[in-house]
Amino acid sequence: MEDIRAQIEQEVGSWEGVSVHPHRFGGIEFRLGRRELGHLHQTWADLPFTSRIREMLLETGRAQPHRAGVNGWVSVELENAVELFKLSYERAQVAQAVREARG
Repeated sequence: MEDIRAQIEQEVGSWEGVSVHPHRFGGIEFRLGRRELGHLHQTWADLPFTSRIREMLLETGRAQPHRAGVNGWVSVELENAVELFKLSYERAQVAQAVREARG
């Protein structure tokens, strides 16, 4: 499992503008600016999404409800985490571009 975690950290951490930090509940988190893209635990990842995207991810089996029941978040096994980190990253890039365009 450590190999998968290291691969995810290397992959997601290499994306433009992404920074890697210790997470307040253990593990590591990824941010684009101040926005958290998600974080890694020992065997799973937790990621934030809008309710519409969250429901789609749950309905299609690409994620499970957050393990601690936190609204707006999903949990996913590490083997499937990079795909959802990419989705979170792309959403954060769009939001960042909109903020910058507004000045």
